[in-house]
Parts: sequence; structure tokens; C-alpha cells
Amino acid sequence: MTQKILVLPGDGIGPEITAQASRILAACQARGLDVEVEEGLLGGAAYDVHGEPLPSETLEKAKAARAILLGAVGGPKWDRIEDLAKRPEKGLLGVRKQLGLFGNLRPAITYPQLAEASSLKRELVAGLDIMIVRELTGGIYFGQPRGIEERDGERVGFNTYIYSESEIERIGRVAFEMAQKRGKKLCSVDKANVLEVTILWREVMERLAPEYPDVELSHMYVDNAAMQLVRAPKQFDVVVTGNMFGDILSDAAAMLTGSIGMLPSASLNESGQGMYEPCHGSAPDIAGQGIANPLATILSVAMMLRYSLDAPALAERIEAAVGKVLDDGLRTADIASEGTRTVSTSEMGDAVLAAFEAL
Repeated sequence: MTQKILVLPGDGIGPEITAQASRILAACQARGLDVEVEEGLLGGAAYDVHGEPLPSETLEKAKAARAILLGAVGGPKWDRIEDLAKRPEKGLLGVRKQLGLFGNLRPAITYPQLAEASSLKRELVAGLDIMIVRELTGGIYFGQPRGIEERDGERVGFNTYIYSESEIERIGRVAFEMAQKRGKKLCSVDKANVLEVTILWREVMERLAPEYPDVELSHMYVDNAAMQLVRAPKQFDVVVTGNMFGDILSDAAAMLTGSIGMLPSASLNESGQGMYEPCHGSAPDIAGQGIANPLATILSVAMMLRYSLDAPALAERIEAAVGKVLDDGLRTADIASEGTRTVSTSEMGDAVLAAFEAL
């Protein structure tokens, strides 16, 4: 049966990078992938047309799709929107919430060809392969009550950090099962020394552990986890944590690899429906210049094929094509180094497509 894919280019460099990823997706269709692809508006691009960051039309398309490919949302153009509910990021959060995309998979992999691009020493990052499992639809980003109000003559901002046992258990199972397929080590990151919600988080993780006797469970406070990612990142295999901590740690882990422009991500619900996007943002400072790195978005297509479309062979082919291009010394500006050739966004797309076709 034909499955639907929704492409949401979004803002900033989003249209540039999704254009290259869509070329790879089309090549997969030519090799038998039975999908129907359509586009929609999200974020600032949607606000400019509809006055809403998540129009009802886009939401209906998203619900009907098996998988969504997103570029990026947001930028300074929309920072002055006074109604926070109308800002581009609310469109992204809305899709995650409406589709129940609770499980965020963010790999941090250092390609051997790019070990020198990391700001850390080669021996610390060469061979790095971490999977961060981030809970995506709960925690402080969604907790109520929230707002800004006047108290005792001054303005006060407040947010609520909240998780239920069922939410923690759901993401915990994703992480334990991921660890079973990898190095059988799971580190749960919390702040249980000061936050009651993460005391509960740790208790639930401990309760789940006996169901996965082949997985070694450990715990780490988030501040120490941030330090350890820089000190000795290869000690980690799978890391599981809440929404806010996962947001911060996954970006830190991304930079260990040399560039956040290399890292894809997947956000899944319980049925395997997913949204796939690069870990970087909309990078408005370089939008329209043709220098953005499309590889994270192309690798997000590989994750889509693996986790939502049951096409692992095509996923492996894309990953091998990216490796071949890096072997050939082609780099966008963010990963360029001495002895490599700097190429544009479209030239990198050309090279990956050629390598994909040649495999």
C-alpha cells in the first residue's frame, strides 16, 4: 500500500536542505519505495501565509502521513510576534503534541573522516556513537500552569516541570529496547538531588530495569552528564532523559562530532509514525547563500526509511553514499578542513545522489 510522506521545508535554510533530501527520496522511489510525497507549510512560513504557525491543512496532512520530513522553523523575522502561541516554534511543538511524537532519537556519531573537525581531541571522539533518547511531548516545555504575570508589583515568569509515571515508563521502554540492540548500556540522566519530578523519573527507570536484565542501567545528574560528554564521551552508549535536559545534551553531543550539520533525528509515536529532521536549527544567518550542510537532512531520510517505512536496505545505501562522499574529501563550509574541497549545498546533494546511484 502506498504510504504518504509530508515534506515541511519550514524557515531559514529549511527549504535548501529539504530540497536536496527530497532528491534522495525521489531516487528511493525510483528503486521501488512505494510512497506519495507532498509539501506543507509550518512555522514562520505558515504564519506569513495563514497567520498561524500550524495551519489546520498542514495538521491534517501530517496526521495522514506515515512520515514527515522537516527542515527547520524559526528565525529573528518572527521574534517580535507578541502572541507566543503564534511563534514558529509553537507550530513544531504542536505537530509533536498532536501526533504523540514522544520518542526523540538523536544519534551523535563521529564519522572517521570528520574526527579532526571536532573541537575535542581525536582520541576522545574517534569512533563515537551515542544514541540520546529524549522524551519529547512532556516536561517543562508543555507543563501547565505557565505564563508571565504581575505579583507584588513586579512581573514573574513561571513554568511547570511535570511527568507522569506512564510518560516516564513509555520513554524508558524505548530506551531500554534501543540499548538491547546496541551496546546494552543505558544511562538515565536526571536531577534527582533537587527536583522531585526526576526522583520519580529515577524510580520508574529502576522499576523497569529488571525487565531488561541484559542492559546495564546507570544514573547521572544532568550537570555531570554535560561534563562527562566533554571529558569522556565514549563512555556512553544510550542516554535517556526528559525533554529539557535532552534538548540541551543532544546539542552538546552534536558538537562532539564536528558539526551539528551532520546529525539527523527521529521523533516517533507508538505506532511508528515519525517526524524526521536535522538536529540543527534554521540558521537564518546563512539562509539563501547555498552553503548549508544538507547531510543531516539526507541522513534523516535514512532514519525515516529505517524506523517508519521498513526499508533498511535503502537506509544503508544512503548512509554508505554519505560515507563515500566524505571519503572523496567533499565538505560544506561547516566541516571543511585542510586538504578537503568545499562545495555548496546543491553540489553536496549532487555528490550524494551520484554516490547513491552508483552503489
